[in-house]
Amino acid sequence: MIEVATPYGPARLDVDQPTTAPRSLLVLGHGAGGGVDAVDLVAVRDAAVAAGVVVARVTQPYRVAGRRAPAPAGQLDRAYVTVVTALRDLVPAGLPLIVGGRSSGARVACRTAAELGAAGALALAFPLHPPGKPDRSRAGELPVDLPTLVVNGDRDAFGVPTASGQVDVRVLRGETHDLRRDPAAVAGVARGWLAGHGWAAA
Repeated sequence: MIEVATPYGPARLDVDQPTTAPRSLLVLGHGAGGGVDAVDLVAVRDAAVAAGVVVARVTQPYRVAGRRAPAPAGQLDRAYVTVVTALRDLVPAGLPLIVGGRSSGARVACRTAAELGAAGALALAFPLHPPGKPDRSRAGELPVDLPTLVVNGDRDAFGVPTASGQVDVRVLRGETHDLRRDPAAVAGVARGWLAGHGWAAA
């Protein structure tokens, strides 16, 4: 566990290293009121590390401070960029960077992917719109010019994005927004996508 100073207080990094030479770096952020131990994040971490990926999970400053209400989007983005920039000095140079996370963390990753020079983005439970408000779409946050994997459940009250550009959408039957029903399936889809781009072992 590593603490990183940001303009909004300390953030926290949990970094897991593979036993083989790393192929890429995957950075995962948590949901608005949750943490980095969410079942889907842990499942993806375990599968990715086993496939030769360095996985870092980022706890935003507001959660480190014990608050559940998320900080404004601009603060989340700046804190994430600060943490990922610091992280790059702690891992082997030249590793492809894949940004990602679940729900709010997925949005942050997608919004900052271009600035960070990411090779790809992994969005778990991307919240397309607030529940019951499909007119407030966040589809514009998805980086259509970057290889992006969205993994959502077909029963997600926050909606499911549509594939567009380089955005690949996988819909898991029976899953809700928390993606808790079959975390192994979530991890399998993510690992397959990483491997398909050469960022993880097959």
